[in-house]
Amino acid sequence: MFGMVERVEDEVSPMAALAVAIVAVSTSAILIELSHAPSIIKAFYRSLFTTLLLAPLAVTRYRDDLRTFSGRDLFIAVVTGCALAAHFIAWFASLDWTTVAASVTLVQSQPLFVMVGAWALLDERVTRRTMIGIFVALLGMVAMSLSGLLSNAVVAGARPLYGNGLAIVGAIAAAGYVLAGRSLRQRVSLIPYVTVVYSVTTVVLFGAALTSDATVALTAYRPTEWFLFLGMAVGPGIFGHTIINWALKYVESSVVSVTLLGEPVGSTILALLILGQTPGLATIIGGTVVLAGIYVASTGGKSAASQ
Repeated sequence: MFGMVERVEDEVSPMAALAVAIVAVSTSAILIELSHAPSIIKAFYRSLFTTLLLAPLAVTRYRDDLRTFSGRDLFIAVVTGCALAAHFIAWFASLDWTTVAASVTLVQSQPLFVMVGAWALLDERVTRRTMIGIFVALLGMVAMSLSGLLSNAVVAGARPLYGNGLAIVGAIAAAGYVLAGRSLRQRVSLIPYVTVVYSVTTVVLFGAALTSDATVALTAYRPTEWFLFLGMAVGPGIFGHTIINWALKYVESSVVSVTLLGEPVGSTILALLILGQTPGLATIIGGTVVLAGIYVASTGGKSAASQ
């Protein structure tokens, strides 16, 4: 079985795999919006089911890799998992307050924060083109956030400025996840890496759920909700971000960063078709500026935005 998996990996085009991954991650916000569970519960079950789907493969196929984890590796995995949990908490909650188009575009700005963090913490070179791209994207983010104040509640969400702020916090946390786990990912194979990190994330989210008002609703859900939880894990989790991590072995991170710009576009289209959310003109213009800035920054030199 594992030999067959490896042969498939050798035959699959990384760019074709990325196309599948972008479609998969584009469904994430839609699945979250369709669920009526509290945001922390959605985040917990997405992480839990993703971990449960990957754990058998990690234990049977990558047992030796798991045994090589040192104390330092485990510490990095804990930090990485905590950052990913913070990303989930902030982003899932943002969708309660703002539109899919605004939330997904702003949270997808994480490559910008990775570049800034790599420059500030790792002393990586940032080109002039990259700085221009970051500045342009930040202008677009400000425009999108402020535009929520001028939109009505039906279109923009209950508290659009608050929701947009949570999405940006989610982007910063995602950048922390990338920066914290980058050295560990270079030493550890993909499956054991994501399994350990997702396990930490699951534990953190479970703890957060227990301390919230959602504790009473930890398991009391209809079959439809459980299907949505599983869909979040299989679609955006396995076929989305896990494939993106795999593709980074074969494709430059700058190319992956640019490819990921398809997620806000896909999510916005799905939100229009499935949820009936029509983005306002300010959101469209601001989102276009953000995506343009990310494109310029991601193609401006050596990218640090690998996941």
